[in-house]
Amino acid sequence: MTATQAPPEPKPYRNSPGRRVLAFLRNTWRGLTAMRTALILLFLLALAALPGALLPQRTLNAPKTAEYIAAHGWWGTLLDRLQFFDVYSSVWFSAIYLLLMISLIGCLLPRSVEYFKAMRAKPVLTPRNLSRLPHFSGATTDRDADDVLASASARLKGWRTVEREEADGARTISAERGYLRETGNLVFHFAMLGLILAFALGKMYTYEGQVIVQADGSQFCNSGIYAYDSFTPGLRVDGTELAPFCVKVNDFSAEYTEAGQPVQYKSNVQYQAGADLESGTWRDYLLEVNSPLRLAGDRVYLLGNGWTPIFTVTWPDGAERTLATQWRPTDPTGTLNEGATKFADPPGITDPFERRTKQIAITGLFAPDGLLHGGVLTGGGPEQTNPMVAIDVMRGDLGLDSGQSQSIFSIDQSMVDDGRLTRVARSNLGVGQTVTLDDGTVVRFDGVQRYVSLQISHDPTQTYVLGFAIAMLLGLGLSLVIKRRRLWVRVVPGGGSGTGTLVEVGGLARTDQAGYGEEFTRIAEELLTGKKKR
Repeated sequence: MTATQAPPEPKPYRNSPGRRVLAFLRNTWRGLTAMRTALILLFLLALAALPGALLPQRTLNAPKTAEYIAAHGWWGTLLDRLQFFDVYSSVWFSAIYLLLMISLIGCLLPRSVEYFKAMRAKPVLTPRNLSRLPHFSGATTDRDADDVLASASARLKGWRTVEREEADGARTISAERGYLRETGNLVFHFAMLGLILAFALGKMYTYEGQVIVQADGSQFCNSGIYAYDSFTPGLRVDGTELAPFCVKVNDFSAEYTEAGQPVQYKSNVQYQAGADLESGTWRDYLLEVNSPLRLAGDRVYLLGNGWTPIFTVTWPDGAERTLATQWRPTDPTGTLNEGATKFADPPGITDPFERRTKQIAITGLFAPDGLLHGGVLTGGGPEQTNPMVAIDVMRGDLGLDSGQSQSIFSIDQSMVDDGRLTRVARSNLGVGQTVTLDDGTVVRFDGVQRYVSLQISHDPTQTYVLGFAIAMLLGLGLSLVIKRRRLWVRVVPGGGSGTGTLVEVGGLARTDQAGYGEEFTRIAEELLTGKKKR
């Protein structure tokens, strides 16, 4: 280039579409991985979980969900389309969950890298003018510089310190303490991330089921989903690989207050798991509320109990059928119970149409301590002292062949409304008493037996959830208790005027200053006077 030639002009910046896309992606990533965004997403996740607690969920109770949708018309249909009845498997809930995990990972990894760099770095240089720091103290002492530095190093034991010498001959100590505060912060957030992941995996591989077992030595075996009365599987559970075990319920006992309120439920059970299934060995266990039986990775809870009335129906031709079907309590004390015992196969009838017109259902109330007031049955208490039933005997089509599911505790009311199922008798019966129908059929109340309601829960991530929860508490405690602070000591031989030793001490709190003022004053006084404070 000659002297007469002008320098080349810089190329103009071109904001090309590719650069705009990269800038958009970069800014989006920065915004997503900000801790502020993670907190917002965590709040949104808690907010999104509210419908799952307030609205019926299809995976837990499909009939109740369908009933809710039908009862609320277009509003229920809209909520269904928006997946409010399948909250935890919905697209929007999963999107918030995924974004939260990405945000936490993108936020924590750079912070971890910076933290490990800071852990290896030396404390920063001593500022030139310590008097400008929030905490400062200085004095001239008769001790020599070596003595001051030695006592300062001893006093700052446990701090990360570096001793340096400045150009003017002054010697300094840079000290810093409270690195575990950021450790606690990272532990808290990583544990929260682990907790979120554990919950997600738990939703995939967990299952929960309820089953009613008669307390007369009857057994329940965890052989498949058809052994349950209700079963809620995880997303990756198909019911074919359940943990094998068997539970035998031998009895049930309850304690009540004088007012009839339950105090304690107990059930003596026996169980088989693992090698015991092959050897036929039964092991004893006392099952109580909040004291589950843990075996094969599952937990067996005692939820409640109830009564199973036993009825015998004798048809005019002498054929007898006896059924024992559990009835459910109408109140927490169990003084009254309701249900339906259904005789769906009358003997001697082969024609399907005729059979559907001769089915019998016994519905009504049962009281373990029955009292009659004007012909109305009431319950005197929860214990079995005078068992009685107040029943309606229904005859006709029970609707069991319609292909629709039906509760074992009630009859299909639509069959009654259509006149296909009619009441043919009503009576109050004690144990051994009978009622005769118009065609000569006799219904006898034979007594009752107890049943227990068990819940089987399988969650392979529960130990990890507990561990991460404890880690979150420990990390939060560290981040709240420990404070980051810095302290510098400058020792100038001759005190700047040729006599004594000038000692300057400065301090700075890296977080809030609460409590550091008193600590700094105590340390500075010890360093300046050489006397340890008690």
